[in-house]
Amino acid sequence: MKKVVDDLRLMIKVCDMYYNQGLSQQDISAQLGISRPTLSRLLNRAKEQKLIRIQVANVDFVKHWDLAEELKKLYDLKDVVITDVYDSLEECKEEIGRIAAAYLQQLIQDGDVVGISMGSTLHQMVSSLEKCEDKDIRVIPLVGGVGQASIELHSNTLAERFAKCYGCEFQPIFAPARVFSQVVKNELSKDLGVSAVMGLVPQLKIAVLGIGYPNELSSIKATGYFAENEMETLISKGVAGEINMQFYDINGDTSSFKDNNYVIGVEVQKLKKIPTTIGVAGGMDKVNAIKGAIRGGYINTLITDYNCAMALLQE
Repeated sequence: MKKVVDDLRLMIKVCDMYYNQGLSQQDISAQLGISRPTLSRLLNRAKEQKLIRIQVANVDFVKHWDLAEELKKLYDLKDVVITDVYDSLEECKEEIGRIAAAYLQQLIQDGDVVGISMGSTLHQMVSSLEKCEDKDIRVIPLVGGVGQASIELHSNTLAERFAKCYGCEFQPIFAPARVFSQVVKNELSKDLGVSAVMGLVPQLKIAVLGIGYPNELSSIKATGYFAENEMETLISKGVAGEINMQFYDINGDTSSFKDNNYVIGVEVQKLKKIPTTIGVAGGMDKVNAIKGAIRGGYINTLITDYNCAMALLQE
């Protein structure tokens, strides 16, 4: 005589009631007239026979969970997501960008104002965005950028592409990211387009931030805003990193970098008032840049790779 726990039809029925209909084991037992231990054996038997498959959603967000929790506690962060190790820096950026895109798709809500800075990892993030359900949000660049090289890395370009994915409004900054005098900055800041974007800054709910370091591979060099000798000067002053083309040291202090005053965009100090500030960066050359961004209070959420996360923990 066939055992109850081998009854295929009964296994499928209890699985449907438990997993799809959301009934409790007590309710199922009462409806079908079987004991709770028998019901439990039926569910386990169904797993053994692969009649059901339990999958954790967004498993990418729980990779290296223990390490992420340690970093959250150590640096007092709102959230940390860590990717695997990859053979090349380009692969690392692609994966961090992919995870950041998925993270944002879960995070963004109707009514949000979202700001995006610049950089190659954010370029990978935007490239990874799938066409999303239209959202009633607004997207703004966090720093200017027109008429220079590598426009695909600029904040305006990234913000526009991001907005298209969500079928929402985009407000550009029609001004360069960097000028060479306070007078020029003051005049450009009077432009209606620039002032319109700056007027939305107090409403920002989410800021997505690339974190840079001045070297040969940096976005600030690729976009044509900084020459080799200028980067050498920054390094001599103890620069650790940059956000929105504004520089800081290992403790997040910006006072040594006077050129920050000539950037047209959101001041890094104002990032502290935004509810969610997501630093998207990886690679061993970004460890101090990330650390300075955290200590300065410019980011409260981090998406990075395993090696960088381990270095941050050990430091």
